[in-house]
Amino acid sequence: MDRTHRYAVTLTWTGNRGDGTSSYRSYDRSHRIDAPGKPPIDGSSDPAFRGDPARWNPEELLLAALAACHQLWYLGLCAQAGIVVTAYEDSAEGTMVEQADGAGQFTTVTLRPRVTLAAGSDIAAAEALHRTAHDACFIARSVNFPVHHVPVTTIA
Repeated sequence: MDRTHRYAVTLTWTGNRGDGTSSYRSYDRSHRIDAPGKPPIDGSSDPAFRGDPARWNPEELLLAALAACHQLWYLGLCAQAGIVVTAYEDSAEGTMVEQADGAGQFTTVTLRPRVTLAAGSDIAAAEALHRTAHDACFIARSVNFPVHHVPVTTIA
């Protein structure tokens, strides 16, 4: 039986300098993302699009969502398989292509998880679970571009 989960956030534009969007250069791209009971996320556009480099941009948040979803699935699958992960870090990278009209899309993302396993763990079995995690990840299943995985696995 399928279950439906609903999510809600509030996005508030905080970049009105007093003249609103009277011109393309008259406003900041700053915004705040809120969800009940959680700290806010200060966002902006990428600096290439007049954004604040000190704030998270949507492209970074998409990469973070893909990396976090994969990690959560992977850790759960390892726990179920009796594979003990002692450390996990991912350096995700994505490529977005912008067209002449300003529209664009991501064309690929590569996750590079670095996983440390407890002594005696089966590296081959642990690395195989990355495919299973990818196939189950809610976010990866929702995007229309390839998400690649280049894991590096070591034993503690």
